[in-house]
Amino acid sequence: MPPLPESELPHATPLIATVVAGIVIAFVFGAIAQRLRVPVLIGYLLAGVVVGPFTPGYVADQPLANELAELGIILLMFGVGLHFSLKDLLAVRKVAIPGAIVQIAGATLLGMGFAHSMGWPPLGGFVFGLALSVASTVVLLRALQERRLVDSDKGRIAVGWLIVEDLVMVFALVLLPTLAGSGGGGAGGIAAAIGLTVVKIGAFAALMLIGGKRFVPWLLHKIAHTGSRELFRLAVLAIALGVAFGAAILFGVSFALGAFFAGMILAESPLSQRAAEETLPLRDAFAVLFFVSVGMLFNPTILITSTLAVLTTLAIIMIGKSVAAWAIVRAFGRNNATALTISASLAQIGEFSFILATLGTALGILPAQARDLILSGAILSIMLNPLLFAAIDRFAPRVTDMSDGPIGGARPVPATGHIVLVGCGRVGSRVAHGLLAAGERVTVIETEEGRDHLPAHDLATTVIGNAARGDVLARAAIGDARMFFVAIPAGYEAAQAVREARRRNPAIHIVVRTHADREGEQLMKQGADHAIMGEEEIARRMIDEALVGVR
Repeated sequence: MPPLPESELPHATPLIATVVAGIVIAFVFGAIAQRLRVPVLIGYLLAGVVVGPFTPGYVADQPLANELAELGIILLMFGVGLHFSLKDLLAVRKVAIPGAIVQIAGATLLGMGFAHSMGWPPLGGFVFGLALSVASTVVLLRALQERRLVDSDKGRIAVGWLIVEDLVMVFALVLLPTLAGSGGGGAGGIAAAIGLTVVKIGAFAALMLIGGKRFVPWLLHKIAHTGSRELFRLAVLAIALGVAFGAAILFGVSFALGAFFAGMILAESPLSQRAAEETLPLRDAFAVLFFVSVGMLFNPTILITSTLAVLTTLAIIMIGKSVAAWAIVRAFGRNNATALTISASLAQIGEFSFILATLGTALGILPAQARDLILSGAILSIMLNPLLFAAIDRFAPRVTDMSDGPIGGARPVPATGHIVLVGCGRVGSRVAHGLLAAGERVTVIETEEGRDHLPAHDLATTVIGNAARGDVLARAAIGDARMFFVAIPAGYEAAQAVREARRRNPAIHIVVRTHADREGEQLMKQGADHAIMGEEEIARRMIDEALVGVR
């Protein structure tokens, strides 16, 4: 029996049907992907193909899906702004600005060369190459967040690079209509369009840095004092969406850049961390809808009808751009590990590519085949990007130059008898300082985000990375350690770290932190010798204090 048309579904509207279908099917395919040990992002993309117009069955509303995805981009860029201050952006300007410009130029030239071989007009080739040069905001940030690199030097360079790319695309979107009319519009028209864009962006930046820097944190502070969590959450969303929309309507700035500025201004407030936490669930939900919307654009038949053209497009995106980015970062004196991370981050295309392809086709300067190749390249590069990151995570330590030094700037790990401590946050830092005060040699494993809290002590050694990974534990000399303390609150990561540590050192004594009896039992099954629950220790201490007077 064929499925009912959307118009005949009871109590359904296109909006409700699109959201429900997107989220439910994305969940199913994401769960399957997780079960198969492949990135869940691939499951979300395949969910989009299933509800897209090129496969049988239900077809979701593509325009609505794109608008919902745009909300996800706004919220995601707002979250990045909360963690990325203007000071951080200026700190990487020497690499990000020239690097992004050179990489865009290189990728555009490669795209134009391929377009020439296909017989497309020069302006169409320019738009095609430009679309291949800009990375996806959502994909890049998701990859950095999964590896906790957003606040690292690598992450700041990658995000700064991305912001420069977005700025260039804003100029391109303004210039395309001018270039499409009467032989390119002439030098005068191009100069006027560039000048107007500079004025608009400058005016918006000035308004946010002068007025917004005072008003936004003040407003959020007042709302926080009302004691209403719902109102605070609503205020954060109102700031993110309102500033993004106002930037687009009043100044012609993209939604993404408007939201980024809103987050960057809000980062000046002590409430920035709380604001990030409140918007995280909504950001994740709309990010899923973005990936579904991308999957809906993919026509699988193009892989058969234009296989060589698709592979060439993919090669420009994943090889041409990556090699160029790697060479540029290395040329600026950064180490090989940083260069590999940046090149992997940029080895895909996304949102702005879709916008350029749509606008170029509407203006009649981009052939329909070029648009389809852009979409195919985006889908395939987004699907393959996590695999590229996984390959770098696995093989980068083998190819990293010795001149790079130990990853994270750590000193050589003590040979024997030391204690390995995972996490140096509120709990871990107290453990570290207590052990060091007692004269113990301690090796702390911490991610990039937590390196500001690392102890400065002659007996302390640091290793930057994920303790669940075998190569990170090897750098901490886990095989020679006598004790392994896990002070991070994440049960899943803790279990992985415990299992790997026990495998590499069967005799080591493992102590873990837990928040629930069941979680503690699971950690014990993975190899922990002792699981300490905070609530139990607090209760025991309070009982001891109460019984002091009785004794």
